[in-house]
Amino acid sequence: MKSQRAPVPGSSTTPRATDWTATPFTGDLLRGALDLERTEHGVLPHRLPARARAQCADGQLAMAEAQPSGVRLVFRTRATAVELDTLRTKMAYQGAPPRPDGVYDLLVDGHLAGQASVTGGNVLMMDMTTGSAETRPGPVGTVRFPGLPDRVKDVEIWLPHNEITQLVALRTDAPVEAVPDGGRKVWLHHGSSISHGSNAASPTTTWPALAASLGGVELINLGLGGSALLDPFTARALRDTPADLISVKIGLNLVNTDLMRLRAFTPAVHGFLDTIREGHPTTPLLVVSPILCPIHEDTPGPTAPDFSNLGEGRLQFKAAGDPAERADGKLTLNVIRDELARIVKQRAADDADLHYLDGRDLYGQTDFAELPLPDQVHPDAATHRRLGERFAALAFGIDGPFAAERA
Repeated sequence: MKSQRAPVPGSSTTPRATDWTATPFTGDLLRGALDLERTEHGVLPHRLPARARAQCADGQLAMAEAQPSGVRLVFRTRATAVELDTLRTKMAYQGAPPRPDGVYDLLVDGHLAGQASVTGGNVLMMDMTTGSAETRPGPVGTVRFPGLPDRVKDVEIWLPHNEITQLVALRTDAPVEAVPDGGRKVWLHHGSSISHGSNAASPTTTWPALAASLGGVELINLGLGGSALLDPFTARALRDTPADLISVKIGLNLVNTDLMRLRAFTPAVHGFLDTIREGHPTTPLLVVSPILCPIHEDTPGPTAPDFSNLGEGRLQFKAAGDPAERADGKLTLNVIRDELARIVKQRAADDADLHYLDGRDLYGQTDFAELPLPDQVHPDAATHRRLGERFAALAFGIDGPFAAERA
């Protein structure tokens, strides 16, 4: 265990083994997951329901939805020490230095009180030159948070947003209980790897987590790295999930994968929004277009890996399409923004609760000059903070589409 825990008041004495209380993982202790799978090791949180997972065999989607971005354990306790056994699955790239360990964020009464990582676990070794992947098994690890304040408090443990995490055991030196619903509105968000939290410093500093904190809402994050592809099963998951506020960030993955042409894109967006509206007919629904990504503003996909700096641990990306192919209906980010704005304007004539946000208002040309995208696609930790602050101001602010509903 590699600890990054910030100092907190309270005892740092490790309890005797007989002093521990073991608590099973139940739905009332977990937030942000849509399904809990019982495994041979414990409980695996999923961000898509089983029915959705059964309709797609794509390995990228399977990995993304099982990485628990926004998923957290929430309980009330007097405990001064918490231990969590987990079995992680960490990604690695063949020929590149090891990636940083995932981080567990511990909050006490809403404030960050500690950070830690686990060792051991499985490694998913990716070979970007061949596209192959191999899982190398490893042991269960333990994350420890001693020295918590000796009083009744609400504790949240946010799981690493970038590591598949099976929950094996929870131990505390005092009993725990579920935290009653505090009456906060639920914000349901769907997007790509940027919404998932790619390159964020920790799970509470992904831009959706930051925006939720600033907006005073409960987050369910369906940001799915590489997998925001207007899939009907994702739309049905959004439709069937109780929520007070919904946003969908559409576009970048469709260009990355070169999945469809403009002819297919327009009805697919309509169908996606129609499905959401079946379950949420009057819920505020915000459609967000892509943030600035210069390599794909006017150049179609697919996005290809750039291996020139892989030996230094930096995987970068480049656009592999041809700008001339726009004439054949290939999608670029500017094409997608124009069409999304048109679709929302058309539908808003009959749907006063439908809204549009240009992603460049979250991160545009001026931001790129100051905070460039390190791999040409994904923001860094500082940019995640800016995105979260901008979204909170534009969506939850006094004139934002979510303002009246979040109170």
